[in-house]
Amino acid sequence: MLAQEESTASNRILLELPGRALANAEVPIRSVDESLGTKLLLFVLGLIAGSVDVIGFLGLNGLFMAHITGNLVILAAHIVARGDASLPLMISVPVFVFALVLTRLLAAALEHARIAPLGTLLVLQFVLLGAFLASCVIAGPSVNPNAPIMVVAGMLGVCAMAVQNALVRIGLIGAPSTAVLTTNITLVTMDLGEMLLGRDASRVAKARDRARRTWPAIAGFLLGCVLGAGCEATLGLRSLLLPTGFALLALALGIARSKRA
Repeated sequence: MLAQEESTASNRILLELPGRALANAEVPIRSVDESLGTKLLLFVLGLIAGSVDVIGFLGLNGLFMAHITGNLVILAAHIVARGDASLPLMISVPVFVFALVLTRLLAAALEHARIAPLGTLLVLQFVLLGAFLASCVIAGPSVNPNAPIMVVAGMLGVCAMAVQNALVRIGLIGAPSTAVLTTNITLVTMDLGEMLLGRDASRVAKARDRARRTWPAIAGFLLGCVLGAGCEATLGLRSLLLPTGFALLALALGIARSKRA
């Protein structure tokens, strides 16, 4: 009887071993740079951030939308040198943080409902940029940047960039930031150095992989800055039509990516 129980237990362990092996095996995770659609999405998101940032800076009295660190620097300079600062500068950072919190809560609710958050967050970004554009068009070209409607418009742009920063972290795991050029340039420079001078094959391979993931965001942001500056010089704040159009393109790319997943 004891021998029969031992045999049964042994058979059960043998049957469970393949399942345990499969459970413990490392499942390869698809890297974001393996998909052309994801590369294009990162490039377009970089276009949005670069163009919004430069248009906001030129058209809204030095207010950055994506580069919140820049707002902190300008705010400190205004306070120290002049003893005052504009309302948009003072509230841009807390508004950005508040928008990040709300975006994360929305993403958590979507995940709880088993809905991929990327598409919804891209829709939200498009709506915010559209509202930013509409507010500026309604206000007209000669309005004071510190007028209430322009303060609201600027915060809509800040919220749109907060959503973009969050959606990359939430919906594009492993992707670089599409709105922080300093960090990306640092990473790419260090990775290029590793690729040229490194002797450890595994570290060189990791550096090459990171560089492939990072360059579309850098290229998109730089091109967005150039296009945004040129359009703002010609059209003023109506040039926000450019990043709003890019946001619609990003939404289409995000939907296509979700269908392939």
